[in-house]
Amino acid sequence: MVKNRSLVEEGTDINLQFEKRDGLLPVAVQDSSTGEILMIASVNREAFDHTLETGEPAFWSTSRNELWIKGLTSGNTIRLDDVLVDCDQDALVYRVTLEGEGVCHTKNKNGVHRTSCFYRKLNREGNQLEFKDE
Repeated sequence: MVKNRSLVEEGTDINLQFEKRDGLLPVAVQDSSTGEILMIASVNREAFDHTLETGEPAFWSTSRNELWIKGLTSGNTIRLDDVLVDCDQDALVYRVTLEGEGVCHTKNKNGVHRTSCFYRKLNREGNQLEFKDE
């Protein structure tokens, strides 16, 4: 862990704090053109390095314990446009362009992959989930 907070918060060197979160950092995946949050995932050092080296967003699958490249099996890939790093260097935003139907593994009632994994919203009056676009 970097001892000098000013280097982390104000420096220009990358000092991602993987060790603060057991080797994983949260990454919000955001559509570059709309600003919509598409999904939340995790990255470890291997996934982050793959992303930087190839420009192909990679994540760490916590359920399968393996490197996960979005769209490798579904064909619904995403292209990396930017990487944003938060003030503590312990969370990321990948700004991306969709190159398929969407990022979610679920499909809408028309059988199309949903653009975002956040396809429902909470109706706070009834404490029920509502579909946003269906």
